[in-house]
Amino acid sequence: MLIVSGIISMEPEGHDAAVALIGPLVEATLAEDGNITYGFWTDPSQPGVFRVYEEWESDEAMATHMATPHMATFLTGMGGLPITGTEITQHRVAESTRLM
Repeated sequence: MLIVSGIISMEPEGHDAAVALIGPLVEATLAEDGNITYGFWTDPSQPGVFRVYEEWESDEAMATHMATPHMATFLTGMGGLPITGTEITQHRVAESTRLM
């Protein structure tokens, strides 16, 4: 399994435009084969800061996702926003254990 997590930061004036791009991306991605979960969450104390979290069954599933039209639309739209930083990391997970 792959886990992708991180932060996308932008100037606060880009927040609403980012939310408009994120909604359709998340909806379409959750319907993809091989996707376990996918989401973006805003930081309530820092407008323009989004936390990213994804789980994928395989490299192939994630590669297919990266080539989808909805991902292309998202990346093109985000390219026009005042992004100030990204820090997104991919983790390979061999085993998970439920804590609660």
